[in-house]
Amino acid sequence: MKIGLLPVTVAGCLAALIACVSACEGRSSVAAGKGAPGTVTAVTGGKNDATMAIIDLSSGVPEVDSHGMFSLASRRGGSFAEAILAIDSLRDDAEVKGVFVRFGSARFGFGRAYELGAALRRVAEGGKLVHCHAESYNNASLAVAATGCTRIVLPPPGEVDANGIGVEIAYYRKLLVDELRITLDILQVGKFKGAEEPFTRDGPSDEARTSLLSTLHDLRAAWHEGIEKKRPQLLKGKIPALEDGPYAAGEALERGIIDAIAYGDDARDEARKTMGAAHDDVRFGSRSLDKSDELSDLFRAVGVTDSANGPIAIVRAEGAITSGGSEGPFDSSSGIRERELSRVLARLEKSESTKAVVLRIDSPGGSALASDLLWHSLMKLRAKKPLVVSIGDMAASGGYYLASAGSKIVADPGSIVGSIGVVGGKMTFGAAAEHWGVHHEVFAASPQAGAASRAAFESILEPWDAPTRARVFGTMSAIYTLFLARIAEGRGLTVQAVAPSAEGRIFSGRQALDRHLIDALGGIHEAVHLARELAHLPADAEVSFPDTKHGIMQFLEGIEASSGHHSGAALTAESLRSWSPIRAAAMEALGPFAPLAAGERTVAAMPFRLEVR
Repeated sequence: MKIGLLPVTVAGCLAALIACVSACEGRSSVAAGKGAPGTVTAVTGGKNDATMAIIDLSSGVPEVDSHGMFSLASRRGGSFAEAILAIDSLRDDAEVKGVFVRFGSARFGFGRAYELGAALRRVAEGGKLVHCHAESYNNASLAVAATGCTRIVLPPPGEVDANGIGVEIAYYRKLLVDELRITLDILQVGKFKGAEEPFTRDGPSDEARTSLLSTLHDLRAAWHEGIEKKRPQLLKGKIPALEDGPYAAGEALERGIIDAIAYGDDARDEARKTMGAAHDDVRFGSRSLDKSDELSDLFRAVGVTDSANGPIAIVRAEGAITSGGSEGPFDSSSGIRERELSRVLARLEKSESTKAVVLRIDSPGGSALASDLLWHSLMKLRAKKPLVVSIGDMAASGGYYLASAGSKIVADPGSIVGSIGVVGGKMTFGAAAEHWGVHHEVFAASPQAGAASRAAFESILEPWDAPTRARVFGTMSAIYTLFLARIAEGRGLTVQAVAPSAEGRIFSGRQALDRHLIDALGGIHEAVHLARELAHLPADAEVSFPDTKHGIMQFLEGIEASSGHHSGAALTAESLRSWSPIRAAAMEALGPFAPLAAGERTVAAMPFRLEVR
């Protein structure tokens, strides 16, 4: 990117804005008696208003924060030390009536989990409510919540992966020495060291096994002790609930692992009301809890806009559905990303100039979790203004999950609709690894039978045993039941009426009309016409195309494109799409299953690639 290519007037506005943003965000909040150095304080109410502090851990809490463009990294998060200082500052802050912690699907180690839990517990012991919400909990994030939160909340499609602590180690001696004929000269001092064993042995020595299991047993004891003070019911039974997951949201509520089931925005609103707070104050992490983008607002204020904003907005949603988090091997900048699309939907919901929305869908599905979160955002939009869904080639599985939220659904006769069902699981390569001379062992912290299999729940080397497979199937069944309920609610039907069209069946547009899965046959033309009718707009009402990318990056990317200068990354991505049809086909076929590689267990996706020619 070459800023020197900018016109003087635009460059001046950009420089002024960057200076303004830096001035607003760069101030140390500790100096003002709030938060930690480098954290963002975004107060929306009066100085003395009652406040609910927001701690957003969804982007993770690395020991060292990465600095992004123009050093605005505080918009994405901050370092672990900053998080602890920000939490500690809340206990004696008279303006703060309570805390709302957002975990998202973040993962972090047990050492940081203990410290975060202790910091939140100190705030709770100071007499303040601490409400916590996550899209999914794992061993570590549940340890934080169960230790420090007065209320734990999970969304309807969420999952609790509480499976027990364990370690998996692979041993490569046979591959390296017997198969590849590599000579290993590795020495160690100390019989318990064991660092060379993965390369010189086919399994652990007695000394290494003893050392590792001793450490794991004590980690488990500390884990239990921290949780027993707040939630002793999780440790009762032959197999404690704390180690018998995974759990769907309903079962997690029944067993007392969580306290409520609610989406993030609803949980935040309930927490603010319970605490008697007038507004939110982000003390750590991203400001974008309400799905708005304040930096984009700054640019729009000086005339740098994302798109036209007519009374009818056409939102395009194409490709596999993902959360929009870390990229996997089949992920790309394309596809339907829940975080990005939800922000667009929230802006349109609040826009006074937008009177109706047309959602154009072409998707084989993807993440079941992301599909349900988007369904929730679409239903909120539909409650405010007409939402017409136009189905392109396909709205299957998760794609139809989204479509069902429409006030009306329009599809072409050649569209593929349905595939109401879920699939999940994992691939394991343990047997293949053994064949090539790589042995692995799982060391469980718990001495109970089956603990190793539960601890290796996410392992790519260890297959599930029968009890674990049964528990996974239970969580998938819960997601399927929720899927049916969402479609029934969106379509104004009963679950019994939807069920005959479910269980994975697909239909043409005409068949879908006969089964009341859509409302009319047609394309974008008919969808826009229907949107105008529902919103009582004239026949020539303007149509706009809000983009899922917005804010400074889209603005700068547009400048580079108009200047004839393209980034190497953009050229690389384009080259891969153009020059690698095999990779493109793999991404299209496997993209909907990418969430499985990211740790999700269930996808709402077409089980095969379907291309009608």
